[in-house]
Amino acid sequence: MFRVAAGQIAKRSTIGLTNPCGFAAVAGSRTKVSKVGVMGALGVVGSEMVKCLEERNFPTEKLALLDKQCIGETRQTAFGPVVVEDATVAAAKECDIVFMAVGDDVAEKVGMEIAGGAKKTVCIDNSAHFRYQPDVPLCIPEVNAHTLPGEKFYVSNPNCTTAIGAMALWPIHKKYGLKKVFMSTYQASSGAGAPGMHELESSTQAWAKDVNSVPKPEVFAHQLLFNVIPHIDKFQPNGYTKEEMKVTWEINKIFDDPSIKVSCTAVRIPTLRAHSEAIVIETEKPITPEGAREVLDAAEGIKVVDDPSTNTYPMPLNTTGKWDVEVGRLRNNLCFGEYGLEFFISGDQLLRGAALNAILIGEKIVAMGK
Repeated sequence: MFRVAAGQIAKRSTIGLTNPCGFAAVAGSRTKVSKVGVMGALGVVGSEMVKCLEERNFPTEKLALLDKQCIGETRQTAFGPVVVEDATVAAAKECDIVFMAVGDDVAEKVGMEIAGGAKKTVCIDNSAHFRYQPDVPLCIPEVNAHTLPGEKFYVSNPNCTTAIGAMALWPIHKKYGLKKVFMSTYQASSGAGAPGMHELESSTQAWAKDVNSVPKPEVFAHQLLFNVIPHIDKFQPNGYTKEEMKVTWEINKIFDDPSIKVSCTAVRIPTLRAHSEAIVIETEKPITPEGAREVLDAAEGIKVVDDPSTNTYPMPLNTTGKWDVEVGRLRNNLCFGEYGLEFFISGDQLLRGAALNAILIGEKIVAMGK
């Protein structure tokens, strides 16, 4: 069992697994690499990366579990028993591909040192540190797989909020053209990692015993239980938080279109897992809910869940542990009329926003002949 408590991380059966993301689950006949590693393998995102590797039968002969805890312990995986190794640069450089589920500070220190070398190791980095460097691809495979390395050995995963939103925005942009995007997010406690989930759970347990005994928050700026907090990451000079600006910076880079104006308000809510977003767009061409629905129905990694007559729409509870991003509440925006659309999305940020996106990048790189 990985370090994260089982109740906090959704378990997905690998029996009869279908692939809703539009990428073929990797068959045994496909090109394989000799070894892939997960750095930070026992953490929240790292554990999800390992599960995705297993569920998608990633084309590798060996798996390395790299961490700073539980070193020397043996873990049972779909690739056989694996001994947890110290997360050193040397251990990582023995891999063909390294999925990095580490903090910005660690990525800054070791990321570029791991990349390349004798094995031409490719780093797929979930941290934010190198996302905005011009020579580092920032990739969502369904959107910009063409940016993946030829002779480059470093790829950044986008912010989880960006990745979830971009899955719905990209197919609409291709057909109708985006001029403006207004996004309000509803982000789960797990966006702050295992400590964030633990703080919400412990606060809930304490309140259930005594309504006056909720512990003082340590992870979040304020009590999250029975509350929403319009503050994620550090405030910037322009009044937005860094989390909000990440959405702007990253959509512009991933879509390769700095003309799209993006504004975001990021809010933490008292749920454990899966982020939601209310999105308003202004488009270059006239758009209708029916036209948008048709485009989204055909898109990879998207599931349209939109039937007001039965109270059916995206919700975090329904997208937890799912690979697809759900989209609903499609309607013309009252401000922009026929050039505006409004909709609501939910997606598992630990999967679509992090682990799954990284593994899809890895699959693409292997298919390119890494």
